[in-house]
Amino acid sequence: MTATLPAAGRTPVRRLAGLLHRRPRLRLSLLLTAPLLWLAVLYLGSLAVLFVSAFWTTDSFTSEVVKVWSTDNFHALLTTPVFREVILRSIGVALAVTVLCALIAFPLAFYTARVARPRWRPLLVVAILTPLWASYLVKVYAWRLILSQGGLADWMLQPFGLSGPGFGLPAAVITLTYLWLPYMILPIHTALGQLPANLLDASADLGARPGRTFRSVVLPMVLPSVAAGSVFTFSLSLGDYITVQIVGGKTQLIGNLVYSNIELNLPMAAALGTVPVVVIVLYLLAMRRTGALSSL
Repeated sequence: MTATLPAAGRTPVRRLAGLLHRRPRLRLSLLLTAPLLWLAVLYLGSLAVLFVSAFWTTDSFTSEVVKVWSTDNFHALLTTPVFREVILRSIGVALAVTVLCALIAFPLAFYTARVARPRWRPLLVVAILTPLWASYLVKVYAWRLILSQGGLADWMLQPFGLSGPGFGLPAAVITLTYLWLPYMILPIHTALGQLPANLLDASADLGARPGRTFRSVVLPMVLPSVAAGSVFTFSLSLGDYITVQIVGGKTQLIGNLVYSNIELNLPMAAALGTVPVVVIVLYLLAMRRTGALSSL
């Protein structure tokens, strides 16, 4: 028989520990209350303030925020050609970066997961993660030096009679692709590593060529991981503004307009800030059908 302490000898800490031990749901609720409250107050609360302030206006004479309900900011976003062009350009850049990351990541992940020797695979994964340990600004300024006039890109292309892209939209896409490429490689590497080898052998035994095996066996099983990686590359590229400001030349994206309007027209900056949020939510809903969210 198990000896129990008398009621008088139980301290409040022991009684509380016994209560939590008997009620695991209460223990889980207390464990999650603090982080969920932090998320609700800081993250969801800030989004709520962002959406509310987007419906305010700014006094054209004093530049003071007028807390009067109005849809003028959203009407300007839909009717002003400059805003429409910047929004479409930002979405196009995010999609281009995502496609480039997928095209580059797939062969690299296939090599690290299926071709390289098992003892080398952890080292290759560490090599893929190494750029993430470097400072964001250091990497962007390094690309600024590479893409600048007379830089490494010009030096490498000069024998072919070509020159580097310089500063502009292509430079921004190249730099963003480099920054977010590891987020695409890792989920694809994991999916390819979990791919049963007998499926590939069975496909070859049935007479399928490598291209048919890739389309019918590999791609359907890896596609959710590709979509999961695209969630990171798309969302991070859509909201980025520092890279565009450093290597983008005169290119303007949504983030740059938000930054430039924060002090002059805060409600318009808030309205512009809602665009990436809405686009990313729609993108997540689209990716949910591919099973990407379960692969994150």
